[in-house]
Amino acid sequence: MHNEFTAIVEQDGEWYIAYCAELPGANGQGKTKEECLESLSKAIELILEDRRQDTLRSIPADAHSELVAVG
Repeated sequence: MHNEFTAIVEQDGEWYIAYCAELPGANGQGKTKEECLESLSKAIELILEDRRQDTLRSIPADAHSELVAVG
């Protein structure tokens, strides 16, 4: 599945920092803009997977799940 998110990138001294506008708590950093965006991408993946696992644990036994593609 392909998803796109908005990265807000700022330079802070020698470091780049970024956060995701759509996903509070997803942050990245790096010495280059590319490293920073890669760090943010990994943070987004980790947060989404963690939230997915939390949700799946709480699904009632008689319910079923299906995948829905967006975009």
